[in-house]
Order: sequence, then structure tokens, then C-alpha cells
Amino acid sequence: MRYRPDAPLGIPGPLSMSPRPLALSAPLSPAGPLVMGILNVTPDSFSDGGRFFEPQRAIQHARAMIADGADILDIGAESTRPYGGAKPIDADEEIARLAPVLEAVIALGKPVSLDTMKAAVARWGLERGAAMLNDVWGFQGDAGMADVAAEFGAPVVLMHNRTEADPGIDILADIEEFFRRSLALAARAGVAADQILLDPGIGFGKTPAQSVEALAKVGRLQSFGKPLLVGASRKRFIDSVSPAPPDRRIGGSLAAALHAADRGARVLRVHDVAETAQALRVRDAIKRAS
Repeated sequence: MRYRPDAPLGIPGPLSMSPRPLALSAPLSPAGPLVMGILNVTPDSFSDGGRFFEPQRAIQHARAMIADGADILDIGAESTRPYGGAKPIDADEEIARLAPVLEAVIALGKPVSLDTMKAAVARWGLERGAAMLNDVWGFQGDAGMADVAAEFGAPVVLMHNRTEADPGIDILADIEEFFRRSLALAARAGVAADQILLDPGIGFGKTPAQSVEALAKVGRLQSFGKPLLVGASRKRFIDSVSPAPPDRRIGGSLAAALHAADRGARVLRVHDVAETAQALRVRDAIKRAS
């Protein structure tokens, strides 16, 4: 099935998505961010590695996230473990993990984003109906990613990343320079400018303090004129502020999500969909009453 970018993502402006329209639920303001639910079909992701590796459990979790208020589902089959220790896999293994899950999750009716760094996997997923690509190396990993995104007309998330953290750098300046390179690669390949989202990559190639700073100043990235996606859910910077294991970081995750939403984030990538959706609805009700 070829991708057809003819339905709105729900973000103001021309960004579009798959044949499946995405409408914001009534309690959310049209100005509110979309909730992207994380579905890791991996044995080793930092927060929920192994919990949804079995295909039927993954599909059930996808269905539950939709019921909880997810607007988009983001499926990844290779752990990128932002704190190191990820075990790389080849494209064949990544596709083998996705094959029993992807089309079944697409059939649930919500737009599905494919979280991959590999052009071969991106092509395979888009041919089967994935609506969007999420590249944690922002077209600077696999040189073919930009070409695949351009060929299919797919919306794409370009995330900032580094091979390792450097406490001595200006992290916002580094993010901005990275985005300039990514956007140049996108333009060279012919990716439509209105099909790009930018993600500051909280936790990736950053010290906890740099992740906090990137969140604090995330509004500065609106200067690129692209919708922002923020994925701060359960990340290690929360533990550096208030020590807790990943599954006990919901409070910190919600604080980061609401902060990002107030500074213009259009998509929030989260593990805890129900709690995030509720927090956004309460935030919106307060704003309407003020």
C-alpha cells in the first residue's frame, strides 16, 4: 500500500498524514498537542524492554493506548537506549520483529509512526501503510532515509542526537546546528518542508543537566518554523532531579510534557498515555476558565 498524504495530522499548517484522518478528541483544544504513544517491540528498551516483545501483547497494548487517548502510535523494533548499551540489529531482524505487529496495529485506525534509523526498514514499513517516520538520527545516520521519506511523501520526525554527551558544549547551539544539517539533507532529497517535525532528543547524547536545559529552552527551536515533537517520558534527567526508576517517573514525565506543551510542542511522545491525556485536558480546562 502506497502512502497518500491527503489527511490532516491535526497540527496547524500544511503538515499531513496517512489515509486515516486524525481528529483531536473533543476535550482537547485544537491548539493542544497530540499524544504519541510509544510501542516498543524490543527486548531491551530502557523503560519497558520485553514487556511488549510478544506480538499479541504489543497489539493489545496498542489498542489500550488508543482507548487511553493516543492520537498517534510510534512503533520501534530496535532499542536506541539513550543512555548507552543498545544492541544494534540488522534490517532483517528489525523487520522480523515488526512483521507480526505493524499491519495489525495500523488496522486499529490510528496513524502509525515507524521509529527506525534504517532506510530499508522505513521503505518496508511505508509500503505496508505506516503514516510517518521517526528518525533518531535526523537523516544523518543512514544516508538513504531522506530519499525514502521524499519518495513516499511521508511526514518525518528529525531528532537531535550525538554519539556521546559532552558536558562542555552549548547544547542548544548544538541542537540548532544539527537541525540545520538535517534540514539541508531533507531539502537536497526533496522532502517537502511542510512534512517535517523537529525533536530536540531529550536524553540522547546529553547529560541530564543538558536535557533539562534543552527542555527549559525548547521554545527557542520554534525559530525553525517546524512543529516540535518532545519525548521526555521517563528519561534519566527526571531521576537526576528526583531519584526514581523508569516506571516511577510519571510525575516528572507529566511535568516535562506540560512544560513542553506550554512552549509550543505539537506532539508529545509518551509511555503513559492516559495520564498525559488527562493532564492535557485539565490544563486546557484551566486555560479556558482563566
